[in-house]
Amino acid sequence: MSEESRAEHGLPEYPEYAERVLEVAELIPPGRVMTYGDVAEWLEEGGPRQVGRVMALYGGAVPWWRVVRADGVLLPGHELRALDNYRAEGTPLREASRAAEGHLPRLDMRRARWDGGDAAGGGGADRPQAPQAHT
Repeated sequence: MSEESRAEHGLPEYPEYAERVLEVAELIPPGRVMTYGDVAEWLEEGGPRQVGRVMALYGGAVPWWRVVRADGVLLPGHELRALDNYRAEGTPLREASRAAEGHLPRLDMRRARWDGGDAAGGGGADRPQAPQAHT
C-alpha cells in the first residue's frame, strides 16, 4: 500500500521492513500464493517468523491470504475468510479428507505457489526475482 493511500485511509506509517513485506504481498497475483519464507527470501532479509509477524500486525491492508504457511494449511482463526478469497480468485485447493480437522481444504502449493515471474504491476530491473518454488 502506498504512503499516499495509507494516509488517505488514516493508517500509520509502517517500519521499513514491514513496508517491504507488504509491497511483496501486493505483487502476488490473484489465485497465487507465496510462503512466509518465500517473501523473506525475495527480500533477502528476515525469515518466515519475521514475515509472519509483519503480516499479523500490518497485513490487513493488503491481500494477506496470499502469504501463507508452506504446508498449505489455512491461517488459523481466519480459515473461512481466507477460503472465501481463495475460491473467489480461483486459487488451487486440495479438498480435505474426512479425517482432516474441520474438513477444511488446504492450498495446493504445487499449483498455487508463485515464483515471482511476470510480476503483477512491475518488478523492475532493481527488484530481485522471487525465489523458485521448492517442492
